[in-house]
Amino acid sequence: MSRIGKQPVKIPASVTAEVSGQTVRVKGPRGELSMDVHPLIRVKLDKETNAIVLTRSTDETSAIHGTMRSLIDNMVVGVTEGYTRRLEIVGVGYQAQMRGPELALIVGYSHPVLMTPPAGVRVELPNPTHISISGADKQAVGEFAARIRRTRPPEPYKGKGIKYQEEVIKRKAGKAFVSGE
Repeated sequence: MSRIGKQPVKIPASVTAEVSGQTVRVKGPRGELSMDVHPLIRVKLDKETNAIVLTRSTDETSAIHGTMRSLIDNMVVGVTEGYTRRLEIVGVGYQAQMRGPELALIVGYSHPVLMTPPAGVRVELPNPTHISISGADKQAVGEFAARIRRTRPPEPYKGKGIKYQEEVIKRKAGKAFVSGE
């Protein structure tokens, strides 16, 4: 039994939602998103309560029922508030720069790593060692942040690399010097 899937997705006043077949479109102040719902899940827009209601055909689809409901809820939150991921660059000489529409990461390689953000994703640099990624699509924002982090993941000995701002790096002790008598 999916407890999450049974809850209706409430639509705020600033958002317009449209359901046509298995496609859900949500439009709000921060943009427009659409998604195709799994064929075993039925979607209905309830006009009187201004909510999207999802029902499933069989009990075996309870996991996908909750997932589809959460994805639609993420779309509604994305077009109203948006999502933001913050990254921090740690290391001597490590920094980020904007070169036109591309993000240039200088993180210890012989060349800067250039990355182009996907459509609908904004990249801001408050300072050269902090990156702020924002947008309406939670998956696109999270995926681009993960791609940036993957260019130089933080290492456990000195903590150098690109990490999420809220991430805590477990530090390891280095090799201790022992005299060889």
